[in-house]
This record gives sequence, C-alpha cells and structure tokens, in this order.
Amino acid sequence: MLELEPALVDRATALATRGDRVVLGIVGEPGSGKTTLTLALKAALESRGVPVAWLPMDGFHLGDASLDALGLRSRKGAVETFDGWGYLAALRRVLTEVGNPVYVPGFERTLEQPIAADRVIPPGPALVLTEGNYLLDEASPWGLVREAAAEIWYADVPQDLRRSRLIARHVAFGKTRAEAEAWVAAVDEPNAERIRARRERADLIVPVA
Repeated sequence: MLELEPALVDRATALATRGDRVVLGIVGEPGSGKTTLTLALKAALESRGVPVAWLPMDGFHLGDASLDALGLRSRKGAVETFDGWGYLAALRRVLTEVGNPVYVPGFERTLEQPIAADRVIPPGPALVLTEGNYLLDEASPWGLVREAAAEIWYADVPQDLRRSRLIARHVAFGKTRAEAEAWVAAVDEPNAERIRARRERADLIVPVA
C-alpha cells in the first residue's frame, strides 16, 4: 500500500473536525493513482480512529445503454459520460442526511458498468473521501461539486508512468495491447489534458508514485 506522509494524514484528520460530515475530494488524470491514494488515506485515518467513508465518482458513469442512446460510447470516461447532477445530489445528501444511510452506486471494472446502491455511507459523522476525474472542472454541474468539498487534493504522477499504468489496466480488463494504446491515445489522453489544465485549482498537490 502507498505510504503517506504523516503531515498528509494530519491534514485530513483536521478536516474531519470541521463538522459531522466533511467531504475531501481526490482528483487526478486517468491512471494517476487516485484510488490508491484514497484507499491509503482511508486506512491511515481508520487506524487513528477517524470515522471515514468512501464515495467514488466512477459509480456515476452512464451505463452503456445510455451512452449508446447519446452516441457517446466511444468517448466513455469523458466528462459528458458521467451523471454529474446525480453525483452532486449524492454529495449533498451525504452532507445533510447525517442520520440516514446514503446508498450510492459503485463501478464494476470487469463489466465496465455502474452498479446501483453498491456502497453505503453509514449514519453518523464521517470524513467522506470521494475521488474522480472532474472534481475541479468548471462545466455545469462540476463547479457546484467543487463547492461541496472542504478541500480537493490532486494526485500527481509522472506522465510516462501514468500512461503505462493506464495501458496495463485496459489490457487487464480485456483489451489487446494495441486496442489499449489506441484507446489511451484517442480517449484517455484528451480527458487527461482537460483535468491537468485545472491542476492549479486544487488545494494540495500530492505526489503518487
């Protein structure tokens, strides 16, 4: 597991004291290690006794049937292929419905499909970690997503390493290497450029190697 600097865990711990529910966003380009960072931070916080929950943005991918209807399946992963309003609604529920369980979708990478009510934010106080590609985007409704988070941290990784990880992930989930390289070049890299252009809007840059 990724080893985190104690100061990073201290900062997250301090955020958790701001209210019953506080959202900390982790953003980064495809293959940057957002989930790795999120899960390492979650484990570190739990070891300190900090109540923590995980709400991944990937669960708000549009399903293939919706993508086909919109003519967007070949752009899966682009900002317009997510249910941004649904994600924003889930964040708002998490912040306000402290006494209720809030069920949120997950994402099954083998199927490449969202799974409804796959995760739960249990009742009670928690630092809610949410990670995804477009948490710093300004397009509607993503600017409102930014406002829902107390802070957003940017997972930063060398570009060559990020691309090699991404190709390996696509191969692991069924693409040939040639298909994976083509998809990364045509789809993932334009998305990465969009995300990277908003890097300086983050509250903190976190190296993930």
